[in-house]
Amino acid sequence: MPNPEPVQIAPAEGKLGELVPGMGAVTTTFIAGLEAIKRGLGKPIGSLTQLATIRLGKRTEGRSPAIRDFVPLAGIEDLEIACWDIFEDNAYEAAQKAGVLDLTLLAQLREPLSAIRPMQAVFDQNFVKRLSGPNTKASGSKMDHAEMLMDDIRKFQQKSGVSRMIMIWCGSTEVFHVAAPVHATLQDFECGLTKSDPEISPSQIYAYAALKLGIPYANGAPHMTTDMPALLELARNNHVPVSGKDYKSGQTFMKTLVAPGLKSRMLGLNGWFSTNILGNRDGEVLDDPGSFRSKEVTKSSALEHILQGQLYPDLYRDFYHKVRIEYYPPRGDAKEGWDNIDIFGWLGYPMQIKINFLCRDSILAAPLMLDLVLFMDLAQRAGMRGIQEWLSFYFKGPMHAAEVYPEHDIFIQLMKLKNTLRWMRGEDLITHLGLEYYD
Repeated sequence: MPNPEPVQIAPAEGKLGELVPGMGAVTTTFIAGLEAIKRGLGKPIGSLTQLATIRLGKRTEGRSPAIRDFVPLAGIEDLEIACWDIFEDNAYEAAQKAGVLDLTLLAQLREPLSAIRPMQAVFDQNFVKRLSGPNTKASGSKMDHAEMLMDDIRKFQQKSGVSRMIMIWCGSTEVFHVAAPVHATLQDFECGLTKSDPEISPSQIYAYAALKLGIPYANGAPHMTTDMPALLELARNNHVPVSGKDYKSGQTFMKTLVAPGLKSRMLGLNGWFSTNILGNRDGEVLDDPGSFRSKEVTKSSALEHILQGQLYPDLYRDFYHKVRIEYYPPRGDAKEGWDNIDIFGWLGYPMQIKINFLCRDSILAAPLMLDLVLFMDLAQRAGMRGIQEWLSFYFKGPMHAAEVYPEHDIFIQLMKLKNTLRWMRGEDLITHLGLEYYD
């Protein structure tokens, strides 16, 4: 059904500040990519906001504008970047060490990348055990650290002249934790910050600082951040959108493509074994069992929710699912994912699918980062607050309302995203029924 009136969306006037905890491979690939695109040295491949169209009305109408022309998005040239990191390298030096992009390309981008230097980070090695670095905040309570971050943000806004901001987490995966009493209410959480409660992680301090200042927050990692009552309460109170978690960039992206296809044909599944070899900083961090557990949960949950074994017990109730990530330094950012899928068909006869995905982790994640920043800014200007489930398309473990299950089917997620954009502009939602063409 059409939205009776288009949503009132504030114009994307002025510059958009992008606040990024973590200036590693993904962030530097993203920043370098923006600068390369501005200079005509590359194209934003993989980005819906830059390349995708959206169908409007009936197929016979022939209306398929670019998304960037359909909704008022900020432009790439409007983005101003500020980062925090535990290492002191500027973006050019960090990009060189990340080893994702060719040095010949980086050399052409040296000037703008060298100008981006990370601010001192909030860091706690209890949450990221395999890393340590010198560029960290001075000692103090966790509330002190939140105040320091808010001061950083205010100074960046004053220096850069940005009119609005988004924070997107691109730091390392933190050790797996579940919600504790300190996460129950905003009052509990703020008391916990003052007392430096050990259950409060650095990413939660960053998110608190952003939401407290009315800045939308997206979580690109699998650990718990805004998916808890306290920070969701703050997001609602301050009318701020949040989204997450964990960029759906590689192997899980493949799972959300293949699993809906198996289910659509009612083909059964006996087992799905997945392993990755990865040699970048993310791989090193995930070599720790606690950090790997955070990743394992988001990587494993997609199949269960897509296949719905409770509805199709003969096909999917008892399949075996194993996920492995192996740190292998020689591979660098060029990740390799192997999947062995044991399926069965008519009369229970067995078959197999083998997938060998040789991908570049940061090359896949960078366009997701761009889309999330621009769509989260759009959501803020459209007056949306709290969980942005329409952005599930970008995440392995999408946030969702407590009373519903998360939607992992990537094709349903894309329909949800585009229908949300249609709803914003007062256009008919597309159901793909098609009967009107044959009456």
